[in-house]
Amino acid sequence: KMAITTNAITNSFKEDLLQGTQVFAAGAGNTFKLALYTSAATIGADTTSYAVGIAGQVGDTGSYAAGGGALVTALVSVNGTTAFVDYNDLSFTGVTLTAAGALIYNDTQAGDPSVCVLDFGGDKTATAGTFTIQFPAANDTQAIIRIS
Repeated sequence: KMAITTNAITNSFKEDLLQGTQVFAAGAGNTFKLALYTSAATIGADTTSYAVGIAGQVGDTGSYAAGGGALVTALVSVNGTTAFVDYNDLSFTGVTLTAAGALIYNDTQAGDPSVCVLDFGGDKTATAGTFTIQFPAANDTQAIIRIS
């Protein structure tokens, strides 16, 4: 039914990290965005980049525009053997939309390479309201992006 892979760091992102092409340092790093998708999208660990026109992208509504919103890196840290990234929560106002997941991607690098796919566990809806992506706690067991 839903074709969004359960929360996955994309395979191409893992390769990008080893090649040093994606930089998360606050203030000096790349710009990352979060784009919303409906359950009609087919995105997962094999998604290599954000691209306009992929089936299931959420369209323009309120403050949400195709391509999503810019993420603010709140923290890049390590605890024990796990490195992690945390973002500030992201809100879109005045929107009427339904989203089943999202793609975080690098808007700075050529080709908009993917970072990870988020599965919301079902449709989430806002009607003439605010749609907020609330990121989990910034630690080695809950942060949205963790590498151990």
